[in-house]
Amino acid sequence: MISVSGKNWIERKVNKNSVEKIKLDYKFNEILSKLIVSRNFDEDEINNINNDLKIINIFKNNNDFKEASKILINSIKNNEKICILGDYDADGTAATSLLVRYFNYIKQPHFYYIPDRVKDGYGATKRLFQKLILNQPKLVIMVDCGSTSNDAIDFLNQNKIKSIIIDHHEINKPYPISNVIINPKKNITRNEESYLCATSLTYFFLDYLIKNIGSDFKINNYLILVLLATVCDVMPLRKINKIIASNVIKNFKINDNEVFKFIFDQLSLNKKLTIDDLGYLIGPIINSGGRLGFSNYGVELLTTNNFKLIQKRSIELIKLNEKRKLLERDILDKIDYEKINKKDQNVIIYYNANLNEGLIGIIAARLKDYFNKPSIVITKSNNILKASARSTSNYNIGNLIKSLIDKKIIENGGGHNMAAGFSIKKNKLKSLNEFIQKDYSFKILNTNLSYKYESEVSASTINIKFMDEINKLGPFGNHNFMPIFMIRNVKIIKSSIINKKHISAIVKPNIGSSLKSICFNCMNTQIGEYLLSYKKNINIVAEINENIWNNKKSIQLNIKDLVL
Repeated sequence: MISVSGKNWIERKVNKNSVEKIKLDYKFNEILSKLIVSRNFDEDEINNINNDLKIINIFKNNNDFKEASKILINSIKNNEKICILGDYDADGTAATSLLVRYFNYIKQPHFYYIPDRVKDGYGATKRLFQKLILNQPKLVIMVDCGSTSNDAIDFLNQNKIKSIIIDHHEINKPYPISNVIINPKKNITRNEESYLCATSLTYFFLDYLIKNIGSDFKINNYLILVLLATVCDVMPLRKINKIIASNVIKNFKINDNEVFKFIFDQLSLNKKLTIDDLGYLIGPIINSGGRLGFSNYGVELLTTNNFKLIQKRSIELIKLNEKRKLLERDILDKIDYEKINKKDQNVIIYYNANLNEGLIGIIAARLKDYFNKPSIVITKSNNILKASARSTSNYNIGNLIKSLIDKKIIENGGGHNMAAGFSIKKNKLKSLNEFIQKDYSFKILNTNLSYKYESEVSASTINIKFMDEINKLGPFGNHNFMPIFMIRNVKIIKSSIINKKHISAIVKPNIGSSLKSICFNCMNTQIGEYLLSYKKNINIVAEINENIWNNKKSIQLNIKDLVL
């Protein structure tokens, strides 16, 4: 079934016997049971639907955690100065903040450093450590970076400075010769270990440490930072992450968190925190400092108990985020989408020497969403080119980095399944494009490129009760996406443009009440043109979302596509 955007939509097939078993065993209805089977939920995930499950430290017997704990305990006993080096995104910021909170609590001498994107580049480098060791640390803890920093770690070893790496990016042999590397991708024994971001790993490391030394530091008070980083780094909301998300969203009281409460007040929001708030509201605000030259602001905000500083940094970050939005919109408006579309490449590679380096990751994400293809955005940074990549779920962009380094196509880089960054010389752009297009074609050759909806539903059956049943599967996120349904034979009776990029519409079935709907970032697309002008009956592919306004709950369709 080809849509107006050119996608082939088919209904997701599931084993009917498995659906019947779920219905009998757990007394769930048809649609909920089908969704559970299609997502292959395990027993814990099913039990988590109607029950609260405890967050268990899955690394309690892990040797790397044990060895890292010994090193840190020894540094604490000897009152050694510790340096924390974090990445400049939400994950690195949150992971750094957990360590800072703990070291502040135990009055451990420490300092932290979040690199400047332009001045310092990404992660742990020899050049950066040449500056940081002037503060005379005895131990360096790298969070959300370090897995490919062999030269930098060698430099620390030469200066007799211990190091611990806590990271989740792709790592390849030979590993950096750090004292301990906590990175599940060294040797994944359970799939859920690879689901964890650096903040999650840092949280479980501190939980392990605290239990072993009998500290009374309440690490669980900072689970919100774990969920923030998990959502912003687009980690799967499955297994342990789903349990964390369920616990946090259910129990988090925004009035008890001065940072989140102040940000909500500044944005005139009075509601319960959601996953979307973390991904589309709080996360971009925290990230804005790192994007626009104020990389320390996020950690300062998340680690202070001084309300005046909370106010100051929050307002500054909100303003930076608004500036980021304007810069982003200006960049997106100047992109020739038709020219990119005509190239018909499997992986979008967009080069513009004049882009703001802090925004190339966002632009890559927008292109990825627009074309539904892995996208790489490249710009000039001093005498080198910097690139940021965002991928689709069927193509591991992080795995690509080592091949590009081995082929001497790029200078350096790192990443994970959905995102990566690297440096490249301009004369290698053609080689980059040729290699990536071939690599994608080889790996995705036999992949079914059809898009799937869960089932067909009648518009007249969509009500609050139906939506409440679907929401039992939440919180939704990567690998546990909001279900998509096919809704047949509706008319678009009213549509309007929001902020020059979204379209709001009222859709009316032949029988039953009309439904509010929205289609995000669809201006100047085929979907947008149909929403604004098509007057005949049409089929809608959409999520069925909960919309809360003034504490009143209503239904809103999030339109993904249209089928004639």
